[in-house]
Amino acid sequence: MQLPSQQVAVLEAASADEATSVDALAAATDLPPETVTGAVFELEDEGLVAVSERVDETVTLTDEGVEYAGDALPEVRLYEAALEAGADEESTRMGQVIGTSGLEGPQVDIALSNYARKGYGTIDSGEITADPDADPAADAEADALAALADAGETPVDAVDIDSDTVDQLERRGLVDRHESTVREVTLTERAVTELMAGIETSETVGQVTPELLTSGEWDDVEFADYNVEADAERFDGGKVHILRQTAERVKDTLVGMGFQEMDGPHVDADFWINDCLFMPQDHPARTHWDRFALEQPTHIDDLPADLVDRVERAHKEGVGPDGEGYHSPWDEDFARALALRGHTTSLSTRYLSGEEVGDLEPPQRYFSVEKVYRNDTLDPTHLLEFFQIEGWVMAEDLSVRDLMGTFEEFYSQFGIEDIQFKPHYNPYTEPSFELFGTHPTTGELVEIGNSGIFREEMLEPLGVECDVMAWGLALERLLMLMYGFEDIRDIHGTLCDLELLRETEVTY
Repeated sequence: MQLPSQQVAVLEAASADEATSVDALAAATDLPPETVTGAVFELEDEGLVAVSERVDETVTLTDEGVEYAGDALPEVRLYEAALEAGADEESTRMGQVIGTSGLEGPQVDIALSNYARKGYGTIDSGEITADPDADPAADAEADALAALADAGETPVDAVDIDSDTVDQLERRGLVDRHESTVREVTLTERAVTELMAGIETSETVGQVTPELLTSGEWDDVEFADYNVEADAERFDGGKVHILRQTAERVKDTLVGMGFQEMDGPHVDADFWINDCLFMPQDHPARTHWDRFALEQPTHIDDLPADLVDRVERAHKEGVGPDGEGYHSPWDEDFARALALRGHTTSLSTRYLSGEEVGDLEPPQRYFSVEKVYRNDTLDPTHLLEFFQIEGWVMAEDLSVRDLMGTFEEFYSQFGIEDIQFKPHYNPYTEPSFELFGTHPTTGELVEIGNSGIFREEMLEPLGVECDVMAWGLALERLLMLMYGFEDIRDIHGTLCDLELLRETEVTY
């Protein structure tokens, strides 16, 4: 029997008694692993070897995990600081405990989000308590970090750590899992028989070269068999993401309805994001828990002074003879603070005020399909960043019927005919209502947007003297209604289904 040299080398290095991995065969034969893999599959086709596969999973600490393994988890440090402050006897101001804990930046949020979950105590209205019976020494996550720090990159099955604990550490970004496919080779009885009889090495040529053709040697050499039935490696080309495809379709639809597109900064002053919307500065959504502030730079320098004065007056005194305002503090320095926009209504305030394209005369229609950022809890319908379909119409004598009709026309372009409306409250619109659609798979109502008629307290400082109806719709929720996705993380983020994204097409 004659075989190519690499196949002979693999047969002589393999065993009939125990499985040998491809990496071990590569080391024994001094051949590259990919060459050994090719030879193994060719030998398998000849019935000379049996190939088995398994997936090995290893786990290793991330840089953040190494840091906490050497020090302590933020929630443990917070608990220890709370004990020192006497929070095990009576509630203590949270700011005081955080200050003495030495926690800074993101570690504060990490500590607070895990403190109550682990039963170390409670956090309520700026006060913190510590459970005297809690035992940080028995913290399963801390113990797992210590074990992995000593073990390095380790097979998951080789460490005595509960799988739920490993899952939690992975969600926190403290460990990384790695999967690798291990192929192992065992000689068949036929291979043993052929080896005992003796296998000759055949000198075969794998491809035609210019030298073989010009010299005429191609007529004398033996070419290796080419398996035309072998599976070729799959290469997936680039493709526009389904979210971007849908965004472009939304833009085409709104342009077809007579709208013009807005554009503006992702990082903006709180003045444009919230103050111009008649959002009080002490509103809970404007705290650092719900927004992404900038560390550098922290504030904007350039704001129109006259507009700032008018907005401040609306907040303090209201608008019109019956206006009340909020009677709450208003700080221009706070208004100048920079943050990632939580909604694209910041673009609307810029355009309505005349800052972007000059004064606008009714009628006007504008829209944007842009990304926004919110410090939300991740779940099947919420992400930290997502796309918002912003839009507004400026005209005389607008009503809720005009707004509802606009939505019915817009969503009908995507085959959605069962929009439902629910009254709602917004600081900047009156009347206001939320929009809901029926999920095609689960049959549940899914909130898909918020809308209303801008209040006089918002429009008067901007210099707008007619009605403006406006909305903010979720692009990802539109996809859920169109294609039946139950979890927007399937199409957006690190957990997305790549096969689904490759196969799904946006149709018109």
